[in-house]
Amino acid sequence: MNKVIIVGGGISGLSAGIYALQSGFDITILEKQNIPGGNSTSWRRGGYFFEGGMHWLTGSSKENPIYKVWSNLGALDDDVSVYNRDPFLTYLDNGQNVCLYRDVDKLEKHLLSISPSDKKEIKTLCNDIKKFSAISMPVMDIKGVTVKYKDKQKGSLSKLLKMLTAIPRMISLNKMSTGEYADRFSHIAIRELLKAEIPEGYDATSLIFTLATLAMGDGGYPDGGSLGMSLRMAKHFERLGGVIKYNTLVKKVLVKEDKAIGVLVDGDEILADAVVVTVDTLSAIDNLFDEPLHEKWMDMMRENAKPSMCSFIGLGIKADLSDLPENMVMTFDQPFSYAGSEIYTIEINNYSTFKGYAPEGCTSVTTTLIGDTYDYWKNAKEQGTYDDEKKRLAEAVIDRLSTKLPQIKDKVEVWDVATPLTYERYCGTYKGSWMTETGKGSKMITYPGASEEIASLYFAGQRIQPPGGLPVAAVTGRTAIQYLCRDTDTVFQGKM
Repeated sequence: MNKVIIVGGGISGLSAGIYALQSGFDITILEKQNIPGGNSTSWRRGGYFFEGGMHWLTGSSKENPIYKVWSNLGALDDDVSVYNRDPFLTYLDNGQNVCLYRDVDKLEKHLLSISPSDKKEIKTLCNDIKKFSAISMPVMDIKGVTVKYKDKQKGSLSKLLKMLTAIPRMISLNKMSTGEYADRFSHIAIRELLKAEIPEGYDATSLIFTLATLAMGDGGYPDGGSLGMSLRMAKHFERLGGVIKYNTLVKKVLVKEDKAIGVLVDGDEILADAVVVTVDTLSAIDNLFDEPLHEKWMDMMRENAKPSMCSFIGLGIKADLSDLPENMVMTFDQPFSYAGSEIYTIEINNYSTFKGYAPEGCTSVTTTLIGDTYDYWKNAKEQGTYDDEKKRLAEAVIDRLSTKLPQIKDKVEVWDVATPLTYERYCGTYKGSWMTETGKGSKMITYPGASEEIASLYFAGQRIQPPGGLPVAAVTGRTAIQYLCRDTDTVFQGKM
């Protein structure tokens, strides 16, 4: 039995570990934090629970092929309830709510009633969603690997034909950004709903794919959210015989004669037959080796990757907000300044109906501000104003929210701000980024899950297949182990 070390206990690390155990390897995961999950995490502050990672999950529906991956990993099963909120997103517009419904026909009728002048664009939007509803993320086996289970997807031929009819539209949408797509609507609420769904710098295909996911009944929120899912996967991994060593920071991957032979932890060498690196690939190839790695695909990643970052604000509010929508978008009359930008619109996640997220009669809410603010926060840290800037940001958000939601005025008793530096420190991600931005005109790229120059060295994680996300983390963990199985003449035995 080959001994394999996995660096990182996030979703990709847990995925790689489970698939490797199922294929007969001896697996140890080394995780720097005291809990699993990496970026897929949540935390408590002052009695409030803040969902810090997943707000909806691709593959939460059994009709999506990715569900089988999650099921194999122990993340989802018949006992895990999944909540599909509808409307998915609501714009508060001076007493008239504008809603993003899952049902496409209902959405079309609703938007036409709100803005008849946008009829052409509304119908185009709904037609785009219907076309993309036939497409799902494929789960493929790599060339040269022997697999025990061949999964035959139902209706694969009809799905392929439907996908082919959508390709011309995919090409067209790839040439514009989400912001450009949204700006074709005259009504501000529709524009801001779409921009809130997917950051406006991303290509428009990302937006339509996301809306199509919701229309298919997918994109639900599993019980326990990010941390609950991570803990279920970790429990499944350990039940299969794997070992997770928490609070264990890998300083270096050991390479001898062009072969990965283990890792360095606290000055001690831990030897292995193979190493799977699942921490952020951009950070790993620069920092986890004696010298930065410069294989062709790695340099391509360095050149092309545009990190997507956020500042996360969690608020504990001593008020029951269950009469408000669960996810709200609102535009302020007066913006607030943040990192050199004027912020007019924000999205709020309202967890008032979720048991255990706040004390009785209280509400946990969160919001994220998307943008490259790494240098802003790094400068604040170096100048000694970091904590003051976090407080200033929290107070600005609270102040503006109070103008739209007067019931929360003077009721915020807990606030918490996580910056890109926070995610960099806790998760080791490149510049604290959680995804890779795929802007207009970007090409679909999947980087190798194996080193081409160092034997027994493999990679997995959201950076391997932009834009990333939880399904990519899970699937690239699977792919990395298929490379391992191929190279060791081992039958890959993980399902899906």
